[in-house]
Amino acid sequence: MTEVLRTRQESSMSMNVLEKLAATNPDCEIWWDSSPMIYPGWKASVLKDAPAEKRDEWEVQLTRLFDVEHVSATGEMGFRGVTTNPPLSLQAIQADPAFWADEIRNLATASGSDDIESIYWSIYLDVVRRGAAMIRKVYEVSGGKYGLVSGQVDPRFVTNRARMLEQGLQLAEIAPNVMVKIPGSKEGYEVIEELTALGISTNNTTSFTVPQYIACMDAVSRGLERAKANGVDLSRWRSVITHMSARLGNVGDLKAQADARGIALSPEDILHGEIAVLKRAYRYGKERGHPSKMLQCSMRVSDAGPGGTASSWHISKLAGGDFVYTCPPGYIAQLMQAEDRLPEFDPRAIDEDAPAETIEKLMRIPYFRQAYEFDGMQPEEFAQFGAFATTAAEFAAATRKTVDFVAQSVESVRRRVA
Repeated sequence: MTEVLRTRQESSMSMNVLEKLAATNPDCEIWWDSSPMIYPGWKASVLKDAPAEKRDEWEVQLTRLFDVEHVSATGEMGFRGVTTNPPLSLQAIQADPAFWADEIRNLATASGSDDIESIYWSIYLDVVRRGAAMIRKVYEVSGGKYGLVSGQVDPRFVTNRARMLEQGLQLAEIAPNVMVKIPGSKEGYEVIEELTALGISTNNTTSFTVPQYIACMDAVSRGLERAKANGVDLSRWRSVITHMSARLGNVGDLKAQADARGIALSPEDILHGEIAVLKRAYRYGKERGHPSKMLQCSMRVSDAGPGGTASSWHISKLAGGDFVYTCPPGYIAQLMQAEDRLPEFDPRAIDEDAPAETIEKLMRIPYFRQAYEFDGMQPEEFAQFGAFATTAAEFAAATRKTVDFVAQSVESVRRRVA
């Protein structure tokens, strides 16, 4: 074995699984899918449970993924951005409830207000503000290319255009490295156009289907035309379009409709379908040179356990592509635990298609046709699509829990006064 080859192999062995994925395309980006505030505690818990022989290596990897004190001259660190949503923001509050309860009580006392909803929104903005501040250095050093933090409008109002636009503008005012997350409803795409026209970066979330992605690209294009016509500075503008992979196949109507038609779907069939939808949208955007970047989230690991094989098609079948992958803490930990049993990434995977017979089977299911065909849905139908409705309901439930946490904290102030 030559010294050069040995050096390369040793370097590869020291890379985190996600760093190996990113190495398949220089424009690939790995993002952290949670509040930056929970990273130190999560890192400590992963290292505590790490195999003894891997603990030192994992510590180096996890520090490299998220260490804003050591940002490279190009503004890069392992994580190039951050996404959050209401459940993830709730996690940040639950990680330090005493601190946030004090913050809420202080805000309520200072404002003299007992409007729970307004206090909740102020606290949510503060969660986003603190996260944005933590990686602001990445944004500044990279000239705005990296270091963005996504803050989401209230998911209880996914079809309320005026409310979403108002909140989107408030989020954008927090810091220059805040990217506004807007749902994939008809009204959401109208808001994305308005924010884009102002040069505000956006992340299209609660999105699962090719018709939604085309609607988003069209909204972005219209917004960019308006921005350019008005002389808006777009030098630090970015757009990403989120594909919620496992949610497309597992929380909507795919399985129920297949069962009703006597169609047997294997786990592999479902995975192929989820990935085929994303690849179709990705190729559509690339062929047209669209500036929005596809973002892959809601990934899963299939793990046969010790001695067996493991895989994560949601990333391995996309290797070589120019994607953003936003990865939640639990998913990263699973990948690290299974790393010795995961296959090597093939940078040509992005060019592979699902088996024709699998797509033919899936196309017999109306739900999949809605997701896969370019004209599978009209914008008015987006908010009624199974995966959208279920996910929006989950996000709204998490929001209500946070609102109730605020209410309990404010109630304690009232009891003290009484």
